[in-house]
Amino acid sequence: MQVTQVSLRPTDDASAAGRPALTPELLAAVGARYSRSNDGLKAILAKIDPENSDKSVDAIFKFVDYGHASIADMVPVALFLDDISMWLAYLLFALSPTAGGQESSTRYIQLDESGLLNPAELGITDVSGWRARMDAALGAYNEALAFWEGVAEREPERVRIPENTPPKAAARMRRNFAFDRARYFLPVAMKTNAMLVQSARAWVSVCQHLLSSPLLEARRCGEAIRGELGLAAPRLLKHARPVPSLERGLKRELEATRERAERVVWADGEHAPTAHLAVFAPEGLDPVGDLEFHDNRYGYIGEGLRRTAVRFSWDAVAFAEIRDLNRHRTGTKFCPPCPVGFYSAGRDSRVGDDASRAARAALSAGDSSFVYELLLGSQLYFEHTTTADKFLYEAELRTGLGAHYRYAQHLKDSLALWYEKYPETRDLILEGSAEPE
Repeated sequence: MQVTQVSLRPTDDASAAGRPALTPELLAAVGARYSRSNDGLKAILAKIDPENSDKSVDAIFKFVDYGHASIADMVPVALFLDDISMWLAYLLFALSPTAGGQESSTRYIQLDESGLLNPAELGITDVSGWRARMDAALGAYNEALAFWEGVAEREPERVRIPENTPPKAAARMRRNFAFDRARYFLPVAMKTNAMLVQSARAWVSVCQHLLSSPLLEARRCGEAIRGELGLAAPRLLKHARPVPSLERGLKRELEATRERAERVVWADGEHAPTAHLAVFAPEGLDPVGDLEFHDNRYGYIGEGLRRTAVRFSWDAVAFAEIRDLNRHRTGTKFCPPCPVGFYSAGRDSRVGDDASRAARAALSAGDSSFVYELLLGSQLYFEHTTTADKFLYEAELRTGLGAHYRYAQHLKDSLALWYEKYPETRDLILEGSAEPE
């Protein structure tokens, strides 16, 4: 695992135009000074010693409490995290609802056993059993990849490549088709890379959560983030520490997931997903009027739909799709990591069933490292609470050009429930058909 803080520097044009360049903490300090002065930026910058930014920060924070959350929100920090598990990447995005970021994609990269994390780094106790299950999963991944590559060559109509597509683009579409269907056998313990950009305040919150986690990998990552955060916002490090209330709360969540595993019936193979949708609309909602000017997924949506609360969920979503759905940053997500089935894109699911059953057994025993038994095809409950405009944006995005076939179907199922409530909006919502790109 490697965590690296990357600083920003001014562009050549900004320097030539004489625009100021400040360290992350000094930027926050100058912004904070606005609350105690109406002199304007030039007057504040005139009091700064350009040769001693730390002294300038301290001088301003004599008057403004740096511990105040609104100040820490003005300290931008970009971190790149190499060689973390797919599970930890999911957790980081779940804990970072205000971040922008990216993660290495399984639809463009072929993975092999060299990408599997060392079980000692994950706190795995049954090393030989775990390794055997992971090797079996990777073997199934390679078999599935070869199978779907053959399908893409023999049955090009299934790939839906548009006519006159250049050869290189067509080859990429065939690879994506195969990767998308083989990836369900990949372990969540595979290495991935992720980068996130968010405020120092948000990173402190992430640190507190990770350092309070029962997961060994999460705690190691929290320490690494804390070290890099000290380069950009050293005055916030006193807040980046384990929090007793979080430690207790995360233990309670683990126990709640264990109890859930005792209640939820396991389905051999795929658990057929069912979509659910709850809408809480304001009085007098006019959805047709709110969508009148909606000409693309970024287009205008009226205030009625922006005020409408929506909770949508599926009782069985493969973790592969959860990784993508989780990165929609608005609202609150709920995803207890109790496997209920295994989706294998039509291939033999026994390998996935074995891994998911092992995860449930470890969960029942109270072993927090049970999550590293999961594969990308392990199905979990997933719920997202947001507002109607954000729900419709996600539905349009995740059914549109280049959308993965599986989450496109999940969003289509949710839209079908929306149309039951508001049939007059069917032709106003820009639902796509997951065209390849």
